Amino acid sequence: MTDENTTVQDETTTAEAPESATDTEQQLVEEGDIAADYIEELLDIADLDGDLDIDVRAGRAYLSVSSDEADALQTLSKPDTVSALQELTRLAVQSKTGRFSRLILDVGGSRDARADELSALVDAAVARIEAGAASASLPPMSSYERKLVHDLVGERGYTSESEGEGRDRHTVVRKA
Repeated sequence: MTDENTTVQDETTTAEAPESATDTEQQLVEEGDIAADYIEELLDIADLDGDLDIDVRAGRAYLSVSSDEADALQTLSKPDTVSALQELTRLAVQSKTGRFSRLILDVGGSRDARADELSALVDAAVARIEAGAASASLPPMSSYERKLVHDLVGERGYTSESEGEGRDRHTVVRKA
């Protein structure tokens, strides 16, 4: 009986052992592959051409869809459409892996374009604070966008925090 208890304890200890960086990296690559298959199938159904690039950035799988044809991805690259596709892709990954996915999907460079817009918003907020405002509130945005904003604000030497609930959650920028 002692041997059985020891075996159970060993299995429990093994199951609770933290994942190595290599295991995490492999899981993210697997997420990217599953997401790429899902998006590729969607593009085929929609009869759209797109090149897929899978990457791992900041602990997330990152899937980028691009095209040499200027208008090929125009419909899919709208911010609300990209967000919806990202959620559907995350669900596809989760159904295959059994794990929550934090995958980021970029279609036609829309994430880079949005990052540029967020940078301009942060610049305007910093200018308001430098002009004497105690704080500057930005419009509501997704958690991913708020994370980008927090990073941009920190790079400029200011502090920020998220306030509000649900769709009204937004970032407030203040002097450090």
